[in-house]
Amino acid sequence: QRYGFLPPAEELRAEQLIVDALEVEAVADADRVLAGAPALNRQVFAPTATRAWFDGAWHHTPVLDRATLAAGTVISGPALVTDDGATTVIVPGWQATVLRQSELLLEPASAITLRSAVGSTVFIHPHESNVNNVETADEMPTPARLEIFNGLYMQVAEQMGLVLRDAARSVNVKERLDFSCAVFAEDGSLVANAPHMPVHLGSMGASVRAVQTRLAERAQQAIEGDAWLVNVPWGGGTHLPDVTAVSPVLLAGETTPRFWVASRAHHADLGGITPGSMPPSSTCIEEEGITFDTFQIVAAGRFLDSELRHQLAQSPWPARNPDQNVADVQAQLAANARGAAELRRLCAQHGTARVVAYMGHVQANAEAAVRQAIGALAPGECRVPLDAGMEIVVRITVDRTAGTARIDFTGTSAQDFPRPHNFHAPFAVTTAAVLYVFRTLIDRDLPLNEGCLRPLQIVVPEGCLLNPRVGAAVVAGNVETSQAVVDALYGALGLLAASQGTMNNFTFGDANHQYYETIAGGAGAGPGFAGASGIQTHMTNSRLTDPEILEQRFPVRLESFGFRRGSGGEGQWRGGDGLTRVVRFLTPLTAGLLSQRRIHAPFGLAGGGAALPGRALLRRADGTELLLDACATVEVAPGDVLQIDTPGGGGYGKPA
Repeated sequence: QRYGFLPPAEELRAEQLIVDALEVEAVADADRVLAGAPALNRQVFAPTATRAWFDGAWHHTPVLDRATLAAGTVISGPALVTDDGATTVIVPGWQATVLRQSELLLEPASAITLRSAVGSTVFIHPHESNVNNVETADEMPTPARLEIFNGLYMQVAEQMGLVLRDAARSVNVKERLDFSCAVFAEDGSLVANAPHMPVHLGSMGASVRAVQTRLAERAQQAIEGDAWLVNVPWGGGTHLPDVTAVSPVLLAGETTPRFWVASRAHHADLGGITPGSMPPSSTCIEEEGITFDTFQIVAAGRFLDSELRHQLAQSPWPARNPDQNVADVQAQLAANARGAAELRRLCAQHGTARVVAYMGHVQANAEAAVRQAIGALAPGECRVPLDAGMEIVVRITVDRTAGTARIDFTGTSAQDFPRPHNFHAPFAVTTAAVLYVFRTLIDRDLPLNEGCLRPLQIVVPEGCLLNPRVGAAVVAGNVETSQAVVDALYGALGLLAASQGTMNNFTFGDANHQYYETIAGGAGAGPGFAGASGIQTHMTNSRLTDPEILEQRFPVRLESFGFRRGSGGEGQWRGGDGLTRVVRFLTPLTAGLLSQRRIHAPFGLAGGGAALPGRALLRRADGTELLLDACATVEVAPGDVLQIDTPGGGGYGKPA
């Protein structure tokens, strides 16, 4: 139930099951509890009260001590009932009745048909009887149900993320939260995601469709208990450390998947020429690590452990910690198993026809929201240079009447210009960046999904920086080029100055330790607001490892970490400041820095000033100093100290 597969028989014999925690749930018969409820004793409470915000307005709200309430007391919302260890909020339109044992019976003022008991408080929920028969899949979507199903689909993805974090072994997943989970319709289109990594979420649908395509080519049918791994750029991958686990979801008695779920996690090491699998100097995909091209990892509920370990060794530079890779893959499969279970629960509760239908409805709703946002945009173009000599060019044209936009990257540097490099962004990454930008233009709480792309025409010439041919090195395209694409799009639309434009990818390791982190910086300012300081911007959304965990698990010491004051661009609205992070190495290690915005500073808009670019300074134990390039690999010794200064964000508007 937890992982979606059985381990090999030899593992079942060799390992003992340890029960670490037990949880007991007692369920009471609500009808029996309510049968003994006292007669109602309506009364008015005066003395203690406060003001509380409900439904867009302040309300006079009584504050009541639960211990003083007599059985039969009825309290109409809004009200607050305090207890020794909790406060019960009774919202407007609901009421609470005190029962014989001081239980609170919460119910809406309207008729109630379903009661359920949880703990010592009895909750009452509105209920639609015969939900599968009252309405069909042809029903017209209502705003209320759209909001409900938006939340339901997102909740499935959020539950997947909680399981993935809980089950993972690596710092990368468990501490830094460098992962994403999402739910897909039968055709592989993105329906909903948890608020994880934007660069993952906009590209995972391509990985699901890659699995579907490969199955069709093999005339193979996905069955319950199957799962595949994908990380190749031509299969929707971003870069090789980001491994996607894709699972079909079949309902009881059916032979074809109704839905798909997927989880993508950044593995701390997947081989390649440097520890951490983020080599600054790679020039082909083989140098960046192990590839999974729709690699089957679970077959009919059997986890293919030996096959996975064999694949992790298939390189001149194999994975350095295969046990950790296997553990994180198993955590991803556990997340997928939770997603499948939650989708089946939704179908049982709301009816399969309705769950399927509303997947289409929420996508159509997102499409309509993007069309509305496009109606307020002006066309524009922007050029963003990269430190290594490449250039991103974008022209955006809009049709306000139709609510459509054309995003044309013609003129962007060709593949491997001006020399072989690893900044190529797979087309899936470019698409994810476009999807992210246009989703942020919607001032509504709805999940990022495939519907956001329907009004957009994305033009990217094959064989260029943003749509490379098979075999190109891509490790920096996901983390660095994607950031530059976002800045170019916002710049073309005139909406936001450049943010730090890099993830400041920092890796170090040896045969025993592999570590990777991204370091935050400054956000760009816009019309009416300053940029945030020391924040992960745009295509990344990860945490930093806590200092205690970092120093406990790895041979380094965090010397200092704080704001880089004054690094944000000047303007009527200032750009955010970057950060300064100083790390001391305690053993010999190979360290790598993969970054941008060391030469070309983050630009301002509408007369705003540019931010300070980033830099990295290595201080040797012997007192010598070395200013590192934006992309650098260096051997460090005990006592060496690396200081990384991240860029700020550009300012907006002329300074006063």
